[in-house]
Amino acid sequence: MLIDTHCHLGYEDYDNIEEIIKNMDGIMIASGCNDKTNKEVLELVNKYDNVYGTLGIHPEDVDNISEDSFRFIEENISNPKIVAIGEIGLDYYWVSDNKEKQQEIFKRQLDIATKYNKPIVVHSREAIQDTYDILKQYNLKGSLHCFSSSLEMAREFIKLGYKIGVGGTVTFKNSKKLQEIVKEIDIKDILLETDSPYLSPEPFRGKRNNPSNTYYVALKISELKEIDIKEVLDTTSKNAIQLFDLNL
Repeated sequence: MLIDTHCHLGYEDYDNIEEIIKNMDGIMIASGCNDKTNKEVLELVNKYDNVYGTLGIHPEDVDNISEDSFRFIEENISNPKIVAIGEIGLDYYWVSDNKEKQQEIFKRQLDIATKYNKPIVVHSREAIQDTYDILKQYNLKGSLHCFSSSLEMAREFIKLGYKIGVGGTVTFKNSKKLQEIVKEIDIKDILLETDSPYLSPEPFRGKRNNPSNTYYVALKISELKEIDIKEVLDTTSKNAIQLFDLNL
């Protein structure tokens, strides 16, 4: 089975969402990032059997939220198709003058995840140590989406109970660090993702990504780890089903 554990299916991203979803021979977990996309995720999971979702506030959106944002997440977290809190975390790459606010919003959502016993989907860019230091204070599980740090940090997050999200960047020729991580860590600690509509894998790099391209991520992982692609698909699907408690 093919499971894309992290994609974006916003109406601004695609003008043919129904076709994109129908063309995916597997499961998608659509990620919310703000008030608008959280509502779209809820609409999609209620409409399509093979779409699950996460609700959360992305670090780039922390200045555009209100108490209603948190209220919406809590009011809808019990929907059986909402499987995690996400995409949440820290991003010091695009905006670094509001670190304290990012951390505050991150922790509030970790508190919600704790309250409702939900896994989390974590975004961390140029903020890996702060991300780790905060997560270490919680007893949660989840995914480090689009992982871009070191092998050493990957191992530390795995020790905390997190999976490493691997997407299209693993197919890029210049992604030696990520490729080395994939080679070294256990397949039981890896999740497949696309981050659609971004980060299309080879041979579609530069084009708009879509969830069906999860297959090419799996293909590259099978090459790097020198194992059959069926083992990659079977094990990563099992990882996703267990982590997100998917009722398939």
